[in-house]
Amino acid sequence: MSAAIPPTERRVSARIGAISESATLAVDAKAKALKAAGRPVIGFGAGEPDFPTPGYIVEAAVEACRNPKYHRYTPAGGLPELKAAIVAKTLRDSGYEIEPSQVLVTNGGKQAIYEAFAAILDPGDEVIVPAPYWTTYPESIRLAGGVPVEVVADETTGYRVSVEQLEAARTDRTKVVLFVSPSNPTGAVYSPADTEAIGRWAVEHGLWVMTDEIYEHLVYGDATFTSLPAAVPELRDKCVVVNGVAKTYAMTGWRVGWIVGPKDVVKAATNLQSHATSNVANVSQAAAIAAVSGDLTAVAEMRAAFDRRRQTIVRLLNEIDDVVCPVPEGAFYAYPSVKALLGKEIRGKRPRTSVELAALILDEAEVAVVPGEAFGTPGYLRLSYALGDEDLAEGIGRIQKLLSEAKD
Repeated sequence: MSAAIPPTERRVSARIGAISESATLAVDAKAKALKAAGRPVIGFGAGEPDFPTPGYIVEAAVEACRNPKYHRYTPAGGLPELKAAIVAKTLRDSGYEIEPSQVLVTNGGKQAIYEAFAAILDPGDEVIVPAPYWTTYPESIRLAGGVPVEVVADETTGYRVSVEQLEAARTDRTKVVLFVSPSNPTGAVYSPADTEAIGRWAVEHGLWVMTDEIYEHLVYGDATFTSLPAAVPELRDKCVVVNGVAKTYAMTGWRVGWIVGPKDVVKAATNLQSHATSNVANVSQAAAIAAVSGDLTAVAEMRAAFDRRRQTIVRLLNEIDDVVCPVPEGAFYAYPSVKALLGKEIRGKRPRTSVELAALILDEAEVAVVPGEAFGTPGYLRLSYALGDEDLAEGIGRIQKLLSEAKD
């Protein structure tokens, strides 16, 4: 057994050294670098709307820049007027009545997720994480001292887990179940009945639920968004909701998210944030007030474009032999299975994993996609359809051409 490394010789702590880079951001960065170098790369990697932030939101930020009161520190938990606006927005969109003391404004959804887990987890507490999952969830859980326990769903169930699967994963160390609908990376949306069933199962076993509602307005067809604490009021004392303006209002760069939860948990997370980052940038908070207080006209226009692209990308992907792509009901991602392609020869190479297949697609077709390994399920690819219609058609066309050459 090797001797322990003396503290003075450890260059990076074990806790931080164990964190993986965000795979989606890494793919996006590589695609942008290749594009800057002159290669005609089309990126399906980042979950980022291609629309500009609506003008009325930008104007609110411009006005805030001119207002000296926003040039100073403000409360770590968020501007009182933004917290009030989030209270009103939550009632309007979710039917969930809350108070300002139940709201913490954060630097984007990722900070909300980490601080929520940090506030409720002790070392060794288990969190049930349905997979495919967004890359940040398990890393935030581990950083907070928790243990992610994966429950895998596949294309045969539309990537939705059942109560029976969740129950099979529950142990005496389970404290939290993660619930995400609509889902990143799959676009899966749980029905109102299934949402309620999962909530009542959590209540029955005294579990906490952390639910991510960032894609609440991006649902299509007959699918409907259901807010878990609104559907199961008995859960509210052990439910933390994370949300933000990034996806709904095309504001990924503004970095405004929030936590809604029990007052003691929100207070604890606010204390953490007061030492980590203090307040969110005031100009961004002013923009967020305009966003959540305004009507949803601009959101409806973006959703209509995403819906059109959704139908196009699913049709084109399913035209490729050995590719199976369920129809996503929400968010802006397609998550096709490419398991039947693995091991086949494509331009002299035999990719054995979806990581290798994604690399081949980037090298040969100059299209960036994210492999399923990033989301806990090898054998799949995630493609964001939050990009222009022409790029979408061109990019999938390149993939179709490349994969049509696959042979045993």
